[in-house]
Amino acid sequence: MAYDFWYWDGIPGRGEFVRLALEAGKIPYVDRARESGGDSANLVDDIQRQRADPPFAPPYLVADGMTIGQTANILLFLGEKHGLAPSDLAGRLWIHQVQLTIADMVAEAHDVHHPIAAGRYYEEQKKEAAKRAEDFRAARMPKFLGYFESVIRPDSGWLTEGDWTYADLSLYQLVAGLKYAFPKRMARLSGKYPKLMRLHERVAALPALQDYFGSERCLPFGNGIFRHYPELDAD
Repeated sequence: MAYDFWYWDGIPGRGEFVRLALEAGKIPYVDRARESGGDSANLVDDIQRQRADPPFAPPYLVADGMTIGQTANILLFLGEKHGLAPSDLAGRLWIHQVQLTIADMVAEAHDVHHPIAAGRYYEEQKKEAAKRAEDFRAARMPKFLGYFESVIRPDSGWLTEGDWTYADLSLYQLVAGLKYAFPKRMARLSGKYPKLMRLHERVAALPALQDYFGSERCLPFGNGIFRHYPELDAD
């Protein structure tokens, strides 16, 4: 049976990290807010249903009688269940650890354009966003990207000595989002992280993802976590 996957319609957001794993792993799923006549109103209705294990917010996956929330938690489940992570406990925890670190950077990238309050428009906090963006570009981007570069295995080019994992897919999406939001800064930084940039290229070329990347189901960046405001970017 196909899993039910729930995330807001219209933006890739945090849901895209899960979609990439589902697509690359050829795992049947229904994107409930986007397919079968659904929309975001269906998502709100579903969240409000009485559940024994309710999610705080999307994304979440309904699978095997469970409602699994939080991106990294969903991927932890898919990694073990569908072989998208190492088979040993230490390996699975390692990949989960990398995924949590990716989540940290994703949150910081979001807070660049919403540094004061997530519920306020960007235009209400532009001055603060400019200060946050300067620090993110100068300090936080090199710190995170340098870490990811350091943990990619030189022999395999992935995060493990084996094949790609769900965290490798997530690194692809992270780099893609940063390239969209901060094209000038990423153009300057990319040469410092050759293994990470090569990983990004290899995931983009995975045969299992080509149909998805070429379809309307793969949404472009825009009004989501990764946003391009020219005034927040610099090399």
